[in-house]
Amino acid sequence: MHAAVDVDRLQRDLEAIVGPRRVSVRAVDLDTYARDMWPRLLISYREGVAPAHRPHVVVWPEHVREIVAIVKLARELRVPIVPYGGGSGVCGGAVPLHGGITIDTKRMQQLRSVRSDELICDVDAGLNGERFERELERRGYTFGNFPSSIYCSTVGGWLATRAAGQLSTKYGKVEDRVAGLTVVTGRGEIIETDGPNRALRGPSWSQLILGSEGTLGLITSARLRVAPAPQLKVFRGFEVADVATGLQAIRRVLQKGLRPAVIRLYDELDTLMNSMGSHDDPVAKQARDAHATPIPPIETGALPAWPGAAPEHDEGFIERLVNLAKGKHLKRDAMHAALGKSQLVNKLFGTVAEKLARRGCRLIVGLEGSRIRTEVEAALTFHELETSGARDKGEDPGWAWVKHRYAVSYRMSPVFRDGAFVDTMEVASSWDRLTDLYNSVRGAIGRHAVVMAHFSHAYPDGCSIYFTFAGTASSAEAAERVYDSIWRDGLEAATRVGGTISHHHGVGLLKAPYMAGEHREAMAIFDAAKASLDPDGVFNPGKMGLRPRPPRPR
Repeated sequence: MHAAVDVDRLQRDLEAIVGPRRVSVRAVDLDTYARDMWPRLLISYREGVAPAHRPHVVVWPEHVREIVAIVKLARELRVPIVPYGGGSGVCGGAVPLHGGITIDTKRMQQLRSVRSDELICDVDAGLNGERFERELERRGYTFGNFPSSIYCSTVGGWLATRAAGQLSTKYGKVEDRVAGLTVVTGRGEIIETDGPNRALRGPSWSQLILGSEGTLGLITSARLRVAPAPQLKVFRGFEVADVATGLQAIRRVLQKGLRPAVIRLYDELDTLMNSMGSHDDPVAKQARDAHATPIPPIETGALPAWPGAAPEHDEGFIERLVNLAKGKHLKRDAMHAALGKSQLVNKLFGTVAEKLARRGCRLIVGLEGSRIRTEVEAALTFHELETSGARDKGEDPGWAWVKHRYAVSYRMSPVFRDGAFVDTMEVASSWDRLTDLYNSVRGAIGRHAVVMAHFSHAYPDGCSIYFTFAGTASSAEAAERVYDSIWRDGLEAATRVGGTISHHHGVGLLKAPYMAGEHREAMAIFDAAKASLDPDGVFNPGKMGLRPRPPRPR
């Protein structure tokens, strides 16, 4: 549908809608909005390669009526639109494949109301997640969504990708907390989904829009369910002999009807690499005592090199790994040496990681809510874990996790700076397939990179697995080939055993080729919704595995 763009006219027409101060064609802005945090793009960005796709113009609307006018202009000029929130996505969903208009929603950032009688709030889509939660807390409530990107993501981005915060076991994913949306469609129409009259309107339109990543329209605001701010928070650490024991313990807890806010199991390598060190950490104690979550320090992590061909017999190598787990910095060449031998490192930890860590696998559990209920539920949860073979390690490991809970968002940059790459792959399945999913995907990724995993976002019927992998190559082109191989093999392995290709990071460009394989006939429903709500293909073309739309006659 996209025609050649007359940038001068486009700029003038947009300035007539929102004013000249909220429109930009500056090179620095176009470069900034050419990408999100998709690690594949960061590889070329590190090498100074110019972005392959840039918007023609960036615009910052403040009102829904301005977005309506922008959509109507885009339809008239046959120019695509890419919605943009915080830019924290990791799947390329904000990449402007065909240029056009990037709409940044962050000037739409009001928490408009909180209705205590209904436990519902009205909030603009551009509001920063951390500011949203702090404002709710000030009023005595919580939304309960705490992703690791909370400092740099927006409410609208959460909705567009069906995000899941770290406490999703209690509060659910964001789609579980939505009472209605306000959306500007590709026709330039405003629709309000659901609400008290949904029974008169047919199916839940909210669930159709949620997770569509800006391909059906732009979410401008939402009515979201909130909960009273917790009176009590309890966090605790446990250890289990192995992954299988830990998964059995988690499943038993949830299928007994207990709902901890967070329950996370780390495999042997992730347990070692994320060791918190001393439990006498004064900052962790402060967090525990004050129920605070301070921003963690930014640390550099990398695997050390070994001198010989059999590192499993090298005590010095083992000691360097332990030092790494405690946050000590290592040289760039050491990291590359280790990542270049990823299969050997994975084999090492697959056989002796428990012995090295001397603690099996770490399990973190946290509960929050009203005081009496939380105390009772915590006692029942801890009893169930111990009955399942978990060993209680006290409060300190749990509160140490709280201290570092957002650290992962700040640990990528040093790895890219030193010439390697790192990413995460989150897949999910029902409990009966979860062990096969773990072994299958871990094996597929492990052929190309060092890989570790933790299990989080657990529910009575299944759980998500969060794989973290790191690799290196001799050039940017070679790194991209390795990166693509990791994702191809990993997602094919997930699909092969009946897992889903994404739990909460979205699809974007990264996973678009795998949508048809997972959703099959249901893609026809998605495509029909696209044809109805966005007949000219204005919104975020090329994403989510949707078929390109032919130009409509004018």
